[in-house]
Amino acid sequence: MKVTEIKQYRVQDPKGRGGYYVIKINTDAGISGLGEVGIRGWGNAIESAIDHLGEIVIGSDPWETERLWQIMFRAGFFPADTVYSCAISAIDIALWDIKGKSVEKPVYKLLGGPVRDKVICYPHIGGATIEKLVDSAKEHWDKGWKFARWHQPPTHGDLTEPGILDPRDGIKVSVQAMEAVRTALPDIQICFDLHTRIDTTHAIQMCRELEPFKPFFVEDPIRSENAASYKKVSEKVNLPIAAGEQWGSKWGFREVIENEWIDYARIDLCIAGGITEALKITHWAETHYIDIVPHNPLGPVSAAACVQLCMASTNVGVQEMPRQPGTFATDLFPQQIEWEDGYAWAPDVPGLGVELDEDVAAANSVTDSKSFTPRLLRSDGAFTNW
Repeated sequence: MKVTEIKQYRVQDPKGRGGYYVIKINTDAGISGLGEVGIRGWGNAIESAIDHLGEIVIGSDPWETERLWQIMFRAGFFPADTVYSCAISAIDIALWDIKGKSVEKPVYKLLGGPVRDKVICYPHIGGATIEKLVDSAKEHWDKGWKFARWHQPPTHGDLTEPGILDPRDGIKVSVQAMEAVRTALPDIQICFDLHTRIDTTHAIQMCRELEPFKPFFVEDPIRSENAASYKKVSEKVNLPIAAGEQWGSKWGFREVIENEWIDYARIDLCIAGGITEALKITHWAETHYIDIVPHNPLGPVSAAACVQLCMASTNVGVQEMPRQPGTFATDLFPQQIEWEDGYAWAPDVPGLGVELDEDVAAANSVTDSKSFTPRLLRSDGAFTNW
């Protein structure tokens, strides 16, 4: 069996918000696989990277995922950057989908077999005010979700808009919001994402003030460029820390895992190198008793890849699942993974368990990828991370 082509689809959801950047790899055996790109806004650059990597992948045996990963990452002599790691990730996930389909097994059975029947998940909640945030949390709780996640809000204006974020005011708003959710829902597990939005000193202060509400974790309290700075945070914060969604390979995770500066590894399978690389990071984290909480703000292909990994991994904390699988993008992805009562699982079907309607994808294709995240500003007009 050999790879014959790599097709790319950048599409808008015809019946909902957002879009997806997926690829489909075809083989001469009539078996195909799906992958997903982690940074959709960099589409033009990643499209070129996938075309470039196609020179390596097309004509190769899709079963040789380790060999292909090494060549894709290293064949340019300079190690792959995040653009190329996103391209490698999508290709690698699609190859694993093909491998599973070729032997009529779900991917998790190729990763060692299931260690659990289902994977606990957390959704994204939100609201323009703290009251509406609480309402959103209650709505999800009533539907069976056991967790709730929201991120550091702005401090002036609508909490769902970019707006102005003053670090000192940000501490007050965040504490008020978490106190309100905890009071309304004493048993819900809270995942709070600081989203790298404030400086290290204020992030530490905020985490200390959030301690009474016992969140499941605080995520990305600082920026990711210098992993060694997590040493300072971990020594001064008495809350579980989750980080890693911005790291493009195992090397980004090296210091924080080896020094145990984080409690949860936020591997993004669509950025960090696909299933091949995520499996290595997961087992590495296991040796330090660090659980994975895979980053998954994307679509059904990403969700399926994450759940396949979690079903075959011992050290899993919780899986990010912004929306309930099977309730969105069903025209594009008529087959998706399963969900019930706060848990997701991959069905016992070959491959990832997701299928793409290429006709719908072609009819809803988009080419404009000149997009950046919203601009979040300090009160003095300085730019900060979104």
